[in-house]
Amino acid sequence: MDAEEFWALLDGACAEVDAREPDFDERREAIGRACEERLLSRTPAEIVRFSLRQWQLRDQAYRFDLWAAAFLIEGWWSDDGFMDFRDGLISLGRPWYERALADPDSLADHPAVRDGGDVLIGNEDFNQVARRAHRRLTGEPDGLDEALEASPEAGPLRVVTEPAGARWDVADDAELRRRLPRLAAIFLD
Repeated sequence: MDAEEFWALLDGACAEVDAREPDFDERREAIGRACEERLLSRTPAEIVRFSLRQWQLRDQAYRFDLWAAAFLIEGWWSDDGFMDFRDGLISLGRPWYERALADPDSLADHPAVRDGGDVLIGNEDFNQVARRAHRRLTGEPDGLDEALEASPEAGPLRVVTEPAGARWDVADDAELRRRLPRLAAIFLD
């Protein structure tokens, strides 16, 4: 599944969910279900490629500046929390994902973020969409994991161990205000 197919599937699911689910918190689960249903019309090999593409996009977002944005928005600093944030960022759809990669501070424009509060972009459930669809389609509980292990495309995705970009002190409010001024204005003021 190339990037265009991945985003077409996901953005179609986003449009469906956004049209019927105004509550952002409910949207997180609904987007996973909508993607899973769309994947069920695909072959097991296509589901594997969807999972690989998601993995690739998650790795592209493994950047220190996005981690700092996640820290401001969600209020914690853990590997698991940041993986959930990156899956959630993907689940927002291509326009938000690409905006955030171009400028993490642009997340201040997202409707769920701009008013502050208890916002969670993180979407742990979205990480399981391909696994559930593959299991439902094939009946094999570990089929997706086995297919990913056997895939030569997964090899390069296993080598990313550190976020890209310059590290800086996220506990320094002045540095956060300098690097992510719009998000800092929402969450630090």
